[in-house]
Amino acid sequence: MKDGECVFPFRHKNQIFYDCIKLKAKHSWCSLNKTYEGYWKYCNKDDFAKCVFPFWYRHLVYWECTDDGEAFGKKWCSLTKNYNKDKIWKYCD
Repeated sequence: MKDGECVFPFRHKNQIFYDCIKLKAKHSWCSLNKTYEGYWKYCNKDDFAKCVFPFWYRHLVYWECTDDGEAFGKKWCSLTKNYNKDKIWKYCD
C-alpha cells in the first residue's frame, strides 16, 4: 500500500463503506486503514471506487456497465463480484 491510499472496504461506526463517503464533511473522504482509526484523506477523482468486472446480477454476468433494473435508465455497476449477494453499486460516469 502506498502512503495516503484509500482502503476499501473500510469499517467506520459499525458500517462498511466501499467508496469515499461524505459523512459530516464538506468533501468526500476515505480511511487509510481497514477499520477507521483516525487516519484519513480527502478523495480525489482517482480514489473513488472502481467498477468490478465481471459481476453477477440476477442470472447474468456483466462485463460492462448496465441499465438493467434501473428505473431511470442510468448505467450502473457493481463494486463487488456478486451484486446479488452484496448489493453494493454505483452509477457509471
